[in-house]
Amino acid sequence: MSIATVPVAQADQNSRAAFIAKTYVHLFGAIGLFTVIEAGLFLSGLAQPIAEMMLSVSWLLVLGGFMVVGWIASAAAARAKSLPAQYAALLAYVGAEAFIFVPMLYLADLYAPGAISSAALVTLLGFGGLTGIALQTRKDFTFMGGMLRWIGVGVLLLIVGSIAFGFELGVFFSVAMVVFAGAVILYQTSNIMQNYPKDKYVSASLALFAAVALMFWYVLRIFMSRR
Repeated sequence: MSIATVPVAQADQNSRAAFIAKTYVHLFGAIGLFTVIEAGLFLSGLAQPIAEMMLSVSWLLVLGGFMVVGWIASAAAARAKSLPAQYAALLAYVGAEAFIFVPMLYLADLYAPGAISSAALVTLLGFGGLTGIALQTRKDFTFMGGMLRWIGVGVLLLIVGSIAFGFELGVFFSVAMVVFAGAVILYQTSNIMQNYPKDKYVSASLALFAAVALMFWYVLRIFMSRR
């Protein structure tokens, strides 16, 4: 095993600390870029036609597309070896997520004022608490990987079924998905610390961004359902 592929868990304390710092700097950079893109789309007036175009198809297709894009980007980032390839995967994913989020944010802004900021606050608090649990306890949550993948496939099949048979995925589905997103955050945080080499901090930030985006999506759905 080369030095570059040695998991950060086996590195010295300074290397682990540097890896964590770089990972979370890039994570919050990705969140900032996502926010800037969304602000640009709304301020330029492009958000409305994008939202109307995407809402002209089934909303559940957008829901399914959101999950599929997350899987593809996370897999691409995990395979990326060079730093430019990792950055390309991260930027592509942030851009794709910003586009997919437009109809959700458009509807929230139109019909549920204040829901976006409330959902963002709850998501950041939830992410911070779960990250603290994973990092402070140092418990290995990677055992959840297989189970989470199966649940993810089941959720996608449920979405497809709801499209095919016309039943609604209501607030209880959103609550369950927030719990699922929390489990993904615990798993990804543990997986990053256990298995990622210290030069893959950009890929690590993408994996965490995907989990944060998943939680924000469904927390926002819950807030929107209350209006």
